[in-house]
Amino acid sequence: MRDWYPQIKRLLALASLLAALPCPAFAQAAALTGAEAASYAEPGRTEKLVAGAKKAGVVTVYTSANLEDMATLADAFEKKYGVKVRVWRASSEQVVQRGVAEARGGRFDADVFETGGAAMESLHREKLLQAVKSPALDDLNPAALTSHGEWTGTRFNVFVAAYNTRLIRKDELPKSYDDLLAPRWKGKLGIEADDSDWFGALMDQMGEERGLKLFRSIAATNGISVRKGHTLLANLIVSGEVPFAITTYAYRVAQLKKSGAPVDWFGLPPVIARFEGVGVARRAPHPEAAVLFFDFMLTDAQELLRNREYFPAAREGRPLPDGISVSFLDPVKDLDESRKWSRAYRDIIINQAR
Repeated sequence: MRDWYPQIKRLLALASLLAALPCPAFAQAAALTGAEAASYAEPGRTEKLVAGAKKAGVVTVYTSANLEDMATLADAFEKKYGVKVRVWRASSEQVVQRGVAEARGGRFDADVFETGGAAMESLHREKLLQAVKSPALDDLNPAALTSHGEWTGTRFNVFVAAYNTRLIRKDELPKSYDDLLAPRWKGKLGIEADDSDWFGALMDQMGEERGLKLFRSIAATNGISVRKGHTLLANLIVSGEVPFAITTYAYRVAQLKKSGAPVDWFGLPPVIARFEGVGVARRAPHPEAAVLFFDFMLTDAQELLRNREYFPAAREGRPLPDGISVSFLDPVKDLDESRKWSRAYRDIIINQAR
């Protein structure tokens, strides 16, 4: 038995030495923390994220995006990476409310937040987002980037006027907001119920005193029908219930027009646009899958969004039609002044609706 002792001793010493040495295979298999996944910049970054995402098997996205659009994005992600996208959809406000409520209760279900710029900025202020260093950021419109890097614009929604082409001729369209005071628009105007952010940005562009006076006059003279939801409002234009809408999303009207619906859009200057953004949750339960989805939204998804009539954030995204320039809504200012403009919108538009 004593003859084997020196060999066993040498084997134990060799095993201890091997255990102390770095092993690339084991290091590569180790899961990344949220901060590590968000800042990972080593060669093979995507492969590392894919491996971790596949191991997780799922990524949970809290979003306010149109269900059809999100289904298109989720299907493409699942087919490419074999990772299930679990979607919870609500309004921007509800996305923020749920994220904050869960965090305060010590519950962290969301991997990714995907919603409007002001809501994303609110999540940033609540310290619910993680800054991500992605090579895809270099290919975006600089206006889509934020100084803190905790969320990034993926596309921008352009607020436009839209009309039923069977009820309103093109040569009858207003050329300015002042034209909406004309008698022909009485009983024909509609607007979305939650567009106070657009309203605030428009007042900044028009001049607050002049702008508020004008919209008070429009509401008092011709009335404005208020409807909840841009998709609903666009559908009501198609049906003719709302012949002319002051605020619609260009992409949604373009989708309906493409399907053969009697609807079209145009820009009443000044035209306001708002970025929709994506961010990784600071306490994401599946951080590698979360960062992979973030990268996907800034790369593959850009073409998918373009095909669905959006204006992607990529430098080579869909150009605006000739003659239209936009003023981007500042999400920081929007958030800081949200109470002011929500109150003004309610008093001038909502309460005067008929």
